[in-house]
Amino acid sequence: MKFLIGFLLYFLSFFIFAQEKTLTIYTTETFASQWGPGTKIKNIFEKKYKCKINYQIFPNSISIINRLKLEKSNTKANIILGIDQTLIHEAEQTNLFGKNKIKLSDLNLPVQWKDTYFIPYDYGYFAFIYNNKKLKNPPQSLSQLINDKNISVVYEDPRMDTAGTGFMLWMKAVYGKDASKMWKKLSTHTLTVTNNWTQAFNLFRKGEADMVLSYTTDPAYSLIEEQNNSFSAASFSEGHYMQIQVAGYIKENNSKLTQNFMSFILSKGFQNEMPTGSWMYPVIKTKLPKEFDSLIRPKKSLLFSPVEVFQNKEKWQSEWENSVSN
Repeated sequence: MKFLIGFLLYFLSFFIFAQEKTLTIYTTETFASQWGPGTKIKNIFEKKYKCKINYQIFPNSISIINRLKLEKSNTKANIILGIDQTLIHEAEQTNLFGKNKIKLSDLNLPVQWKDTYFIPYDYGYFAFIYNNKKLKNPPQSLSQLINDKNISVVYEDPRMDTAGTGFMLWMKAVYGKDASKMWKKLSTHTLTVTNNWTQAFNLFRKGEADMVLSYTTDPAYSLIEEQNNSFSAASFSEGHYMQIQVAGYIKENNSKLTQNFMSFILSKGFQNEMPTGSWMYPVIKTKLPKEFDSLIRPKKSLLFSPVEVFQNKEKWQSEWENSVSN
């Protein structure tokens, strides 16, 4: 009997230790896929802390939030990584997240970071990409793009895709109550609205549209991965809407290993993987690939607060839908 009790205690302690040395991270396909930064990040952290990272992979960031709403306090996640600032307030409404404990003095963002629960790990700007070998005089403003019926565009659905949501917020930030009128104008020379970024970019690559909604950093990918200098991002005088991707931890599943990873996010070991892993900008000062030197850097950063997005997103989505369908 004593032997059995001893064996059970040993097994239990081993199980608890194994749990403590495993970090479960809910993240997106974009981050954890073979072309994303997730594998390198995993290998670096596991080697440093002699632990195991378990990625639970979701098709997109809204899927992560929906899973948390279902699981509530029963979630096995230690960390959520891959939602952006548009979903922060909705995530915080679950009451699952702990307040950030990491010093943010090294942050190097174009805007001030104010959230008390989530920390940023990369950022970028939405932009319209064009083939500079074909389109010699790209629009220099959002207004020019909307009003030039000779330029065909393709973009992603604001109800289904992160980039599409970003474009909706961009239009609203620039035009406010006149956004509906501008959506109608743009719809007259919109090739189609796709379910996701991949569909939109593939149509653009095939030459079916002159411009596609994507990111200012896209040309760097083409230069580095494809040795292709044909793609450029149009710089718009009104400014460009930002996307800031963030991470947060589940307070009920917090541990020393959890906080080690949160700190790791703002280290060079993590941040150095962002430019050519996420194809976004790092949030601390670090050396960028030389190909980033040729990218446009918006002079004006546009951004709604997470609360504003939470309160208005469904209304603005309906406004878009009604505008383009009539």
